[in-house]
Amino acid sequence: MIAPARRAAYTVVRRVFEDESYADRSFRTVAADLDDRDRALAQRLSYGTVQRVRTLDHAIEAIGRRPVRKLDPPVLAALRLGAYQVGYTELPAHAVVDDTVELVRRAGVERAVPFTNAVMRRMTERLRGLLGSLPEGPLRHSYPDWIHDTWRRDLGEEASFSLMRAQNEPPETVVRLVRGDPPGEPTDVPGAYRVDRVDEQALAEGRIWPQSRGSQLVGLVVGAQPGERILDSCAAPGGKATMLAGEVTAVELNPGRARELRDNAALLGATNVHVVEADATALPPELEGFDRALVDAPCSGLGVLAARPDLRWRARPLPELQLALLSEAAARMRSGGSVVYAVCTINADENEAVVEASGLEVDSLGEEWPQFAHPKHPEFLLTRPDLHRTSGFFIARLRAS
Repeated sequence: MIAPARRAAYTVVRRVFEDESYADRSFRTVAADLDDRDRALAQRLSYGTVQRVRTLDHAIEAIGRRPVRKLDPPVLAALRLGAYQVGYTELPAHAVVDDTVELVRRAGVERAVPFTNAVMRRMTERLRGLLGSLPEGPLRHSYPDWIHDTWRRDLGEEASFSLMRAQNEPPETVVRLVRGDPPGEPTDVPGAYRVDRVDEQALAEGRIWPQSRGSQLVGLVVGAQPGERILDSCAAPGGKATMLAGEVTAVELNPGRARELRDNAALLGATNVHVVEADATALPPELEGFDRALVDAPCSGLGVLAARPDLRWRARPLPELQLALLSEAAARMRSGGSVVYAVCTINADENEAVVEASGLEVDSLGEEWPQFAHPKHPEFLLTRPDLHRTSGFFIARLRAS
């Protein structure tokens, strides 16, 4: 009998690479009936396999002596999952081998069972040594070359390695306190608490909200005050919008995400948040004269790769869209109003370059939050997974003319 956690992880891995599904969404569906222990293991195995797939494929080709492109998808998925367990966990090798072979058999690829068994047995003997021999870099840590090149260009070689290592580890679990008693350990971001796990009852009652310290920092930097008019131009799912004081206009283009935004605002008691379904690059003419704005723009997501295991294989920079969103928000401000531009990425092309292209005056943030000051441009903030143990965010506060 295949262990439930392995069976669930195998399904997630196949959906990600065969159906182009998102790992987190697939996992929620597949793991719905698992108990807490199996659920945690299934998540570790599926997310780890997806993250490490470049390294795993290299190992499968070296040890299996067959190109991965020639393997049947169910066989490749089983070998990837099996290789991850052998290389990166302490699970019993015999159980890993047996379940990997059985996964292939149950997938209906009986002719590949002897090959799978042989490769997995060689894995148990050779894989750890192969992984240890790989040089520092994107193959060892399983990243596309372009991400390594970007971080090396912006922050240097050692920082690029540090970021790659950090985002292969599970992120800390942090919640925002909405109301009630403190739910865990206080952090260096007011209102953010580190917890062992998310209290599902407290979440269902709207007393907490899962949200990284980096994300919460963005909301705090906005500095919204009662009586002000606030624009949140990319608001779903609402974590930051529901932090803001004043009269908040939360813009979301996608109808499904707009519904989710409304539901979350209601859950958290954010009655000051009004949702508008619109394109934030071409806002309705009546949306103008705001005191403050938040542009938490879509981006390559290079600061949240730990929480989104498949994103590194899908990510792409979006500077043109980001500039369009920032320019539109700035045009809807009253004279002298402030705009916070934030992206959950570590990429100067989407960060400093977009701010420079906007032509907006920069308000320095480094003195307010010195622990998060950008190492090269302290007027901005840059949270880093390797240094600050939270999601990576670039944050700038700008002044509308």
